[in-house]
Amino acid sequence: VQLVQSGAELRNPGASVKLSCKTSGYVFINYYMYWVRQAPGQGLEWMGRIDPEDGDTRSAQKFQDRVTFTVDTSTSTAYMELSSLKSEDTAVYYCSTPLGDHWGQGTQVTVSS
Repeated sequence: VQLVQSGAELRNPGASVKLSCKTSGYVFINYYMYWVRQAPGQGLEWMGRIDPEDGDTRSAQKFQDRVTFTVDTSTSTAYMELSSLKSEDTAVYYCSTPLGDHWGQGTQVTVSS
């Protein structure tokens, strides 16, 4: 099982960012994909999840208006888009599947003017 995330991103406040998580080694549609982030000096924060089989999503209340989870089942890739970025969104973002608790390597997102 492998989850490979896209590279680091630098954005201005107010912009959007879309991260990818390409998977291999398992049946993509059989397991939820979770998105979690960790800001500097902070613990892990659950952002939400998507069911790749039907696209059903759930998100933490604080992100509900700004986050979009999607998948491309043809490439077994999950995406997370976060809009209206603020400096407080600076963090490392991870994708994770409950299958064996596998995680991507993380994507650094820096929001700065």
